[in-house]
Amino acid sequence: MSSGGGWTPTPGGAPDDVLIFRPIVDLDSGAVLAVDAHVRYGDDPAARDPAILAAGLARLVRRATAHETLLPLVLPLPAWAVASSPETFQLFEETLRRCGRRPRDVTLMLGADLPQAHRGDLVRGVARLREQGFRCAFGTASVAPDLLLEARPFLVRIDPEIVDGLPSDQRRAALIDGLARIGHGSGVFPMAAGVRSPGQVHRLRESGVRLAQGPLFADDGWAPGDRVAVVPDSSVESAFAGHDAGPYVTEFMLPPVAMTKEATAEEVLEAFSADTALNSVVLIDHRERPIALIDRARFLLAVTGPYGHALHAKRPAHRLADPPRTVPRTFRAMAALRVAGAERDRVYDDLITVNEFGQCTGIVHVGDLIRSLAAGDSPA
Repeated sequence: MSSGGGWTPTPGGAPDDVLIFRPIVDLDSGAVLAVDAHVRYGDDPAARDPAILAAGLARLVRRATAHETLLPLVLPLPAWAVASSPETFQLFEETLRRCGRRPRDVTLMLGADLPQAHRGDLVRGVARLREQGFRCAFGTASVAPDLLLEARPFLVRIDPEIVDGLPSDQRRAALIDGLARIGHGSGVFPMAAGVRSPGQVHRLRESGVRLAQGPLFADDGWAPGDRVAVVPDSSVESAFAGHDAGPYVTEFMLPPVAMTKEATAEEVLEAFSADTALNSVVLIDHRERPIALIDRARFLLAVTGPYGHALHAKRPAHRLADPPRTVPRTFRAMAALRVAGAERDRVYDDLITVNEFGQCTGIVHVGDLIRSLAAGDSPA
């Protein structure tokens, strides 16, 4: 991952040896989730020209998409650009779309000059990036914890110097535990950089860190689209070895009908009226993570009863929603059924499948899982 604060993207193009692509890997499934572009840094004052910076970012996108057109990209960015050059991203967005990419496909990783950036300008700049559709990440853990809470980046990178101490250095292990807890509590995903050994992977999992990159997975010759090394004990079901059965829940996954938490009951009613087979509506936050589920039967009972429409139609639908029941998309049917059976009153409510970032990827009808296992389907 990028380190340093004064990246110099030259207008004429950078030599091949200054750009390295690295895979960001899910420590549970072993899947490559994104491509991280690493570039060397310099101190050329010309690099602070927004047009030059935007051109450099666009060039990174073109070089990455020449190999891989589907995976999200993580691009390096000096923090000063976010704090002081909003026009950079207007220029970049134009060239980004010409490359067939959308802002939501790109996470901008702010460099190690983060601690030097003016706090107020930085927080406002990160908010502007979000409004434009970009995701923002902090490229170093060397920031005040309350800045993570205030700026709410998508990712925070745990520096290789910290990861290097695992698993034996208890002080660094405790620091990672703390960063992971802050991240999970505030919706920020921690990602470990520079992972080199299976022991580090095991300790990171214990801390709740699920994203990583480093030499253990691929060397500096890796290119987008190439394979990565197998993650040690990568199976999500290893904790349930010998107890889970059936196909993966993705085999039963259906497209969700998702709305924002601001949706009104009238909008949800229209969705149910338009599709008589629709079991549920998922309410999601600005990061596409499920925050509630509206069950068809209970919702219609509330809004179609006496005075129900008058009481609820123009008011937020989340008042009639229940907490979401989520399962990783890597779960098997039996593990998902255990989640469904945890609440007797909601056994047959739809389950929501989520990816490694906690984002909604689909819904699963519990009845489909039961029929599959009753029919004796073998594990995939």
